[in-house]
Amino acid sequence: MPDTALGLLRRLETGPRGLTDTEAGARLAALGENVPARPAGPSWPRRSARALRDPFTALLLTLGLVSACVASWRTASVILALVAVSCALRVTGERRADRALAALRGLVTGTATVLRRTDDASEPRAREVPVADLVPGDVVRLGPGDLVPADVTLLRARGLTVREDALTGESAPVPKHAADVPEPGAETHLCFQGCAVVTGSATAVVVETGPRTRFAAAQQTPVRREPSAFDRSVHGISWVLVRFVLLTPPLVLMAAAALHGRGVATLPFAVAVAVGLTPEMLPVIVTTCLARAAALLARTHEVVVRRLPALHDLGAVDVLCVDKTGTLTQDRPVVAAALGPDGRTDPEVLRWAAVGAWWTLQLAEPPAPDALDEALLSAAGPVGEEYDGVAALPFDPAHRVATAVVAGSLGRHVLVTKGAVEDVLDRCALPEEEHRRLLALAARQAESGLRVLAVATAERPAVVRSWRAADVRGLTFRGLVGFRDELAPGAAEALRELTALGVTVHVLTGDHPATAARVCRDLGLDVGEVATASGAVVAGGAGGVRVVARCTSEDKARVVGGLREAGHTVGFLGDGVNDVPALHAADVGIAPRGAVAVARESADVVLGSKDLTAIGHAVVAGRHSSANIASYLRVTLSSNLGNVLAMLGAGLLLPFLPMLPAQVLAQNLCFDAAQLAFAHDRPDRAVLRRPTRLRPPAFLRFITGFGLLNTVADLATFTVLAFAPHGNAALDDRMLFHSAWFTENLLTQALVMVLLRTGRRVAGRRRPGPVGWSAAALATAGLLIPLSPLGTALRMTGLPAVHYALLAAVLGVYALALTVARARYDRRGSGAAQP
Repeated sequence: MPDTALGLLRRLETGPRGLTDTEAGARLAALGENVPARPAGPSWPRRSARALRDPFTALLLTLGLVSACVASWRTASVILALVAVSCALRVTGERRADRALAALRGLVTGTATVLRRTDDASEPRAREVPVADLVPGDVVRLGPGDLVPADVTLLRARGLTVREDALTGESAPVPKHAADVPEPGAETHLCFQGCAVVTGSATAVVVETGPRTRFAAAQQTPVRREPSAFDRSVHGISWVLVRFVLLTPPLVLMAAAALHGRGVATLPFAVAVAVGLTPEMLPVIVTTCLARAAALLARTHEVVVRRLPALHDLGAVDVLCVDKTGTLTQDRPVVAAALGPDGRTDPEVLRWAAVGAWWTLQLAEPPAPDALDEALLSAAGPVGEEYDGVAALPFDPAHRVATAVVAGSLGRHVLVTKGAVEDVLDRCALPEEEHRRLLALAARQAESGLRVLAVATAERPAVVRSWRAADVRGLTFRGLVGFRDELAPGAAEALRELTALGVTVHVLTGDHPATAARVCRDLGLDVGEVATASGAVVAGGAGGVRVVARCTSEDKARVVGGLREAGHTVGFLGDGVNDVPALHAADVGIAPRGAVAVARESADVVLGSKDLTAIGHAVVAGRHSSANIASYLRVTLSSNLGNVLAMLGAGLLLPFLPMLPAQVLAQNLCFDAAQLAFAHDRPDRAVLRRPTRLRPPAFLRFITGFGLLNTVADLATFTVLAFAPHGNAALDDRMLFHSAWFTENLLTQALVMVLLRTGRRVAGRRRPGPVGWSAAALATAGLLIPLSPLGTALRMTGLPAVHYALLAAVLGVYALALTVARARYDRRGSGAAQP
């Protein structure tokens, strides 16, 4: 049996006069602050261990340890240093994001009106205290616009309605009332932390705070997060590379042992070849690209990226799911139409509705401002004061009407009633046929997406007694007032920008489908599919707007999951507890700064405000980073694959190693250093206009095709070198071969850097940019190192002039073939970094 109100107060050791300051302080010390439990952030070692679980980082770490095991200390040192730098950059970026989020969190504070006494003998006084200082037993006051600061039981309530969408996702206000003896299982006498008061006022006693509230319990629900788009792409590519890298050394060893009888001696070369296939700089490039973009977003647009790979996922997003309220609209209604009984515009309907709103607000005790009343007064201007107010019957959730009584002609009073169409019509003196016609008129307005109120008046003889709800009968129907949601500034432009970027926007809302569709039309957007959560959701096409209505929190997560299963990369923007499952289900969870704490903590990206424009900037930044990462991968892996295949072929055909291990490592070091420029590259604008996603099958086809082309160029170089004039000594032959191939490799890699960048073409480029200058430096190194003392230390020598001429001829043909293949690839429009 539930506690009676008196029994509850006794159990909480409090009373209607509230707690004393001493009692409140003691309970605060014993029970803790009224804030949800928030786990401490991971430590440096834990963050570093998490960074090491990245597939490519783990692969590099394994290769570094293998290199150390075979005493290849230079290789091991370089690889392990890259792993350390990558981990340090990632950990630093995540800690910076956490600090920025903590700063944003500090801006979101609140207070509550509580009755407190200085001691037992003093009278209680209402005061504002931080929400965090509330304790069980505190008596609080609630009014319109307040957030319920804790789980409370109502002691007194008048016309109270609250929105529980933060917990349930339902935006419709829920009536609440005090009950001396609550019914078993009923919750109409309870209000929960995080809910918003819409109308009315109440006095309540706090029963639970902090981690014991229902709001906090929702945060403790474990949700297993599925791998994101970035995780899936990187895992798919990395596992192919892992298999190939693990297969390469045994193949080299077996071939060398079978054909030349030098298996053990070939071990360092085999390890060097495996390292040559691995994109050693990938962790550094990825982390640098994402960290630079995240820092720029935080500085220029107040967008905090809490999980760096989420920025790549933002670049791949092709479907963005958003809520209507507070995102596309400001959660503030405005008058859209005022119609007379004949369905035509009638300003008198708006005037009478505003008169009723004015005097209801003036005479209600206590005043209960309503969003619809504010919209009426704003649209009608200064009205109502020309009358003398007599009485007000505030909105009653049971009757769904509000009535104001004003003085009319001498000895007469005028009743002005507004409210739900059905309830107002029931109080009007109308023939049955007219009643049905007016209901149909209201239904048509509702189907067009408007929220509709009916207005009626009646003139009565003045009375001395108080007016009662039973007196509101026999009214004259005046007309209908239609409301729409106030559009959020910049929402139309932001949505058009997102659709131009190839992002399909799904509006997920608990409202009626027509209401959501009208909002989109008011924003000037072409609405594609309008469906309910229970129906099938079609997500095909690129760009556009779709509406999914009647959504609960479970429906939102289901819709997001279904879109991901269909192959889309999905972002979700949410701000309530009911949005947490969908935030976890999406590839990228996005929350505004003003979101509830659990939504912010669940999100990958936190916005400075609930503004779609900021999401557009974040998407472009993600695509910028993703394009650079894709450029690095396509250039590195295609070039490395070609070189490795050529080395394997040369190792089978030549009686000596095609390149010494130290030369392989030196070549890799030069190439890796040059590729750092990809972190600072400027992708072509065309790349930023479509989602950039690494699709392993298409990506592997790309690197295989261009890798084989690179192998052909290397084999052509072998052929040319075989017929070129050379020294008489065998050592000179080997040195010339090693030197020529070293130079050719670096020159071909420089060409690949320029010609295979994502979305870039040589024609029409005005400035070389970071990658162009880096490629030039790499080519210069390839020409000068064999002539330098470093070349002598690596057992290389300068080439005769005829060798340079022959290499130039081979490279010219290779550059032409690469350009033609790239142009054909671009015309086909399919790529590793494209959807």
